Amino acid sequence: MIRTEGLTKHYGRIAAVEDVGLEVRDGDVYGFLGANGSGKTTTVRMLLGLVLPTSGSIEVLGRSMPGSGREVLPRIGAMVEGPGFYPQLSGRANLAVFDASGPGRDRPSRAGRIDDALAQVGLDGVDRRPVRAYSLGMRQRLGLAAALLRRPRLLVLDEPTNGLDPQGIREIRRLLLDLNAAGTTVFLSSHLLTEIEQMCTRVGVLDRGRLVLQDQLEHLQRPTGRTVVRTPDTDAALALLDGHVERQEGDTIWVRADDPLALNASLVRVGVRVLELGPERHTLEDVVLQAATASGDRR
Repeated sequence: MIRTEGLTKHYGRIAAVEDVGLEVRDGDVYGFLGANGSGKTTTVRMLLGLVLPTSGSIEVLGRSMPGSGREVLPRIGAMVEGPGFYPQLSGRANLAVFDASGPGRDRPSRAGRIDDALAQVGLDGVDRRPVRAYSLGMRQRLGLAAALLRRPRLLVLDEPTNGLDPQGIREIRRLLLDLNAAGTTVFLSSHLLTEIEQMCTRVGVLDRGRLVLQDQLEHLQRPTGRTVVRTPDTDAALALLDGHVERQEGDTIWVRADDPLALNASLVRVGVRVLELGPERHTLEDVVLQAATASGDRR
């Protein structure tokens, strides 16, 4: 769906993006993670042909960009750097203008598609209010509705939950996952670790313009080889597990154990009350920090 090789953008002597090789596969919910100022938005703008790269190649939906933009862009829904609308017009009117400006629009079906898009993002009850009266979160929803008008194969979103309250974030997350389940590939740029962890199947991490990590999320969060045990009977557990304990904090013990089921059985057998027992996994936060540190050390 998206592939780049050696993607680079320089502004004078400043390297905003350097030698980025993205691989977004059909069916992914791809999390493009990085701190503010890391080069995420510049990369997204290059993918959509809004900014020309200094060097490197871009392929989107199997076609070279920006040369094939006329063919590719109508099949993409995008929201980059926050939505821009006519403030005096309603949400519905803004969507009608947006839809009419695109190539190959089917006018007879426009009203129905606008209705569907507004309903999907939870704005069907307020679409006649002028956009100048919208909150930031409502503008984000309207921007997402504009992206969905095309019923796209690929959805490219830059910080789509910016300004939303927790309930709104949950609703947008559910919507994006439903769209993905129905066949839409989602490319989600964000600086929020929790957003990426809860939604994405594949992750790319950008640090100071360089892609320092790219892998399946389930692989990044693989087990560490330790088992976490929570018990109120820490003294009894420590005595039994002497020589295998690597760490203890309060009622939580980290144990090096090959067989968690056998470990649980041995604790219960001697009367240790087990509140929780399971494999420890690498956190995305730890993986990202390690990758960024390693990249910094190589520079």
